[in-house]
Amino acid sequence: MNTFTLNRRQFLKGASASLALTTFGAGDFQLFNPAKPLRVGLIGTGWYGKSDLFRLIQVAPVEVVALCDVDKKLLEQAATMVSQRQQSKKKPKQYGDYRKMLSDNKMDIVLIGTPDHWHALQTIDALKAGAHVYVQKPISVDVMEGEAMVAAARKYNKVVQVGTQRKSTPHLIDAKKNIVDAGLLGNIKHVDMCCYFHMRANGNPPTEPVPDFLDYEMWTGPAPLRPYDGLPHIRWWRTFNEYGNGIMGDMCVHMLDTVRWMLKLGWPKKISSTGGIYVQKDGKSNIPDTQTAVFEYEGLNAVWQHRSWGTPANPDYPWSFTLYGDKGTLWASTMAYDFIPYGEENKDKKVHKDVVYEKEKYPEDLNEERIELNAAPATRLHMLDFLKAIETNGRPIADIEEGHISTASCIMANISMKVGRPIVYDPAKRQIVGDQEANALLSRPYRQPWQHPDPGTV
Repeated sequence: MNTFTLNRRQFLKGASASLALTTFGAGDFQLFNPAKPLRVGLIGTGWYGKSDLFRLIQVAPVEVVALCDVDKKLLEQAATMVSQRQQSKKKPKQYGDYRKMLSDNKMDIVLIGTPDHWHALQTIDALKAGAHVYVQKPISVDVMEGEAMVAAARKYNKVVQVGTQRKSTPHLIDAKKNIVDAGLLGNIKHVDMCCYFHMRANGNPPTEPVPDFLDYEMWTGPAPLRPYDGLPHIRWWRTFNEYGNGIMGDMCVHMLDTVRWMLKLGWPKKISSTGGIYVQKDGKSNIPDTQTAVFEYEGLNAVWQHRSWGTPANPDYPWSFTLYGDKGTLWASTMAYDFIPYGEENKDKKVHKDVVYEKEKYPEDLNEERIELNAAPATRLHMLDFLKAIETNGRPIADIEEGHISTASCIMANISMKVGRPIVYDPAKRQIVGDQEANALLSRPYRQPWQHPDPGTV
């Protein structure tokens, strides 16, 4: 297979270059097929769908051939922006139904930035169409969807990278290598994870007619059809269990996934959770505003806590994880990390690292609406890792199976909260051990005519 060397000047942009080369191997990073760029499609052209796509455009020669969205205004805006950013200056074809986009176009890569309730069907259909997939987290809204996604990736021998880009975040790579793996924490026997952002959208907007530019039926897809009460984009849909798994599914999945990567953890042995709507009771939102979960491992508990009200336990780390070892403590977030060694005699050995920004190297980032500037370097590295896995037919750092373990663990925390008892999942049998009521919650019913994917027959 022919190869070409990615423009070295472009690849070496940014303060994270040395980390990138260390992470992805020495020498120039190589992509395949110099004759034509990778053909790319995006399903879901809202905030993070576009953000992921633009990071890919920045690090690889691609041709965005098609975009899909049920909101015609978002779709047209995205098509114009892509035409201004990609080298060919061509405007991608626009679709309202992702199935037609997949059938009309042969694509190397499909990015999926839709709400959670769509991830499974769109990922599996893109794999069947012959594409490699980059799908946003959490990968699914129920556990059996995730099992089916893993099965499909293996059956069709395609790379699926999950958007848990903390594992490609430069300062967290540094923390893993130079703090955790170097043994500075000693024996790590407890983990705290948290999110105290006031991010739970709440309110009582009235029901209104669906605007003509939005296909609300298709937006809803396999999920329950709620009365339309305004555009669901960005924050509104996340406040309903119909489309996701609340703050547990949205924010814990990032921190749990990062902790699992740092400590080489697999499936939890046991999961338990309590919580509910304790404070913010006035609006339509039906996701918990307060929740605690315990993910039990051999000799280690990882404890999650979120509150969408009040103040954070540590104002410097409102969304974070903390690793406690007998030799020290590591506080870490998307913005920084702090290593605090144990003992007064070691107080001068503290280590602090901040997030890497690349504003000067990628000035176009500064004009992008809603961009998370702190996450952009991580997403670029995540895309490079994705491309390397495609070239080598290997597994990316955020492989679909790892994304499934992190996602399913968070979903099962919600199941534990609902049934009121701890649960133990057997991944080999795809069952919760000895709990018929909890097992019934591993798969959500789909709205007709959509059919829930079966991991045995994808």
